[in-house]
Amino acid sequence: MFSLAGKVALVTGAARGLGRADCLALAEAGARIVAVDVNETGAENTAEQARAFGQDALALKVDIRDRDKVAQMVQTIKDELHATPDIVVNNAATLDNVAQLGDMKDELWDRDLAVNLTGAYNVTKALWSSLVEKQWGRIISMASVAGTMGGFGQASYSATKAGLIGFTRTLALEGARYNITANAIVPGVIGTEGFGKLPDKMKDRMRARVAMRKEGEPRDIATLVVFLASPEAKYITGAAVPVTGGLHLFTF
Repeated sequence: MFSLAGKVALVTGAARGLGRADCLALAEAGARIVAVDVNETGAENTAEQARAFGQDALALKVDIRDRDKVAQMVQTIKDELHATPDIVVNNAATLDNVAQLGDMKDELWDRDLAVNLTGAYNVTKALWSSLVEKQWGRIISMASVAGTMGGFGQASYSATKAGLIGFTRTLALEGARYNITANAIVPGVIGTEGFGKLPDKMKDRMRARVAMRKEGEPRDIATLVVFLASPEAKYITGAAVPVTGGLHLFTF
């Protein structure tokens, strides 16, 4: 069950955090991995760990904002793996632009849209024709509760994550006739490296909003990625699946 043997999975933002966890879970399920990130060393470390599961794993340094670089990426995958990805995980994102609207820097707004939303568009579009030709594909995009609930001081991040959900649902409509599914995952508070660097008081406040009173683990996201990528999830498309520990529920 949930075997991805024979499939190629591409994950953006694969150098650490959720992207790395996704790569390792997909490799464990039998997929060959393409780990994409601007952090070349981190991507290679992820690929090396994925190879421990006995799968081919390719690490590529790619700025997904650059369409020419994305096109070169696709050609490199063809040359190295003699295949194109069957599974696309749009995970890359920036999350350091925290400011109320009046103080937000225009260049950081532009950067966040370029990475978080346009980057997903660039990668997905570059691979779309090959998925249509195969008559099979899985597109999984990492949204956030910030995209469904908003986030104080996170106008750019929230906008891009909400945009990813709309993008996903349109892909689901357009891909359905080709057996291409498109789904979004909506993480809540997850114990990534970034969360670990926050002040203890802030982490406690965030946990207090979660019904389960604790942060999730990257593996909680990665196992859902594997399921949505699998043949068993063939009738699930256009969904935005929360993995939040009950963050959206009223609690006190």
